[in-house]
Amino acid sequence: MTDYRELNATLRSLIGGVPHLVANLANASALLYEKLDRLNWAGFYLIEDEKLVLNAFQGKVACIEIPIGRGVCGSAVAERKTLVVPDVHKFPGHIACDGASNSEIVIPLFKGDEIFGVLDIDSPVFDRFDDNDKAGLEEFALILSSELQKTNLI
Repeated sequence: MTDYRELNATLRSLIGGVPHLVANLANASALLYEKLDRLNWAGFYLIEDEKLVLNAFQGKVACIEIPIGRGVCGSAVAERKTLVVPDVHKFPGHIACDGASNSEIVIPLFKGDEIFGVLDIDSPVFDRFDDNDKAGLEEFALILSSELQKTNLI
């Protein structure tokens, strides 16, 4: 089981006060990819022109643009909530960027009431993400959003 208290403390120390958006997102995705087991992708999509656009990530090449409301990432934005998908092949409208992905968790990133992007994590293992992951990663996303706001990056 992942120690999210330690992971989130590490995130704070990595990005606290750092005034570089891409560097912070790159380090955040690298941290997740290094510390969470059984992943094949961890990264960010940011909203630009009413769609999600690929940003910093770790893993195989990925879809560059995702319409809001499509796939797991776009649905998380449209529904304004974290989506935990035990089997992506059963998710209506799933966008298969990597055919090896079998489960996924997507957490919206908020600035106040507005969503500015998502944290997306994929696994080749079915049913990889549980309530502990959901709670820990939602806190991770909150810390990240807060630090980015403090340095006026979003």
